[in-house]
Amino acid sequence: MMIEVEGLVKKYDNFLAVDKVSFQVQKGEVFGLLGPNGAGKTTTIEMLVGLRKPDDGTARLAGFDVKKEVNRVKEVIGVQLQSTSLFELLTVQEIMEMYASFYPTHVPISPLIEQMQLTEKRKSRVKSLSGGQKQRLAIALAIIHDPKIVFLDEPTTGLDPQARRTLWDIIEQLKAKGKTIVLSTHYMDEAHVLCDRIAIMDKGHLIALDTPENLVRSLHSESAIEFTLLEKEHHSFIEELSGVFQVTERNNRFVLYTDSLQSTLTDVIVRASTSNIKIHDLQTRTSTLEDVFIHLTGRSLRE
Repeated sequence: MMIEVEGLVKKYDNFLAVDKVSFQVQKGEVFGLLGPNGAGKTTTIEMLVGLRKPDDGTARLAGFDVKKEVNRVKEVIGVQLQSTSLFELLTVQEIMEMYASFYPTHVPISPLIEQMQLTEKRKSRVKSLSGGQKQRLAIALAIIHDPKIVFLDEPTTGLDPQARRTLWDIIEQLKAKGKTIVLSTHYMDEAHVLCDRIAIMDKGHLIALDTPENLVRSLHSESAIEFTLLEKEHHSFIEELSGVFQVTERNNRFVLYTDSLQSTLTDVIVRASTSNIKIHDLQTRTSTLEDVFIHLTGRSLRE
């Protein structure tokens, strides 16, 4: 195993930020830490990379203990954090050369600049870069010494869809080169596309761990039907529908989970028509990781 975490704990006074979290990550795996803001994802990463000391538990990266062998750990990891600060007045070339000088060996700078799609910005100052370009530069700086393990903490937060997709491509390239990647995110689609396995965290706890496909399959529901009922007295008709495994509701917006989409959808339409109930904004879709989180916690990841 490239990463072995056992019973990791972090407290801040009476607040338990991370509560006995355990998991393992294999070599070459993209491992997702998924959860809302405040779930404990960043704190977990900060303990693994040596920025915060665990209050309890153990962790080993590439065989090195994060408490006892901090310097050896730093040699085998690359880190891009949400709060990564860059020297704004340096050019892309200059800052990469500076970071490269911190290590005994490093990868060739020019191919790395090209890989991060920053060739045209080579001589531009960091302060002039867009958000997506700065994130790509931060990843370049994290891997300039060719680490075995790369930590990416919400790398696409705040980026537009095109910039996000560009970073997805870069992460997949890193995986193709055999890097082990720990990716923290609160974007369900991102986790589903990129991750081999996902650990879902909530309120400091690890509440689920599996492949994206198996997590969705655990719902026992292939499809979801969404619609809005504006009249609360009509809500009871939901209880009579066939083929429904679970129902969630928020602000009169209902989601029905079913493994028999056609029959449930037909039942919804027929019963609503018979009872003269008006259904608004009816949609059907496949079940997602967002639905898994709602099933496990009773609330949306975005809350």
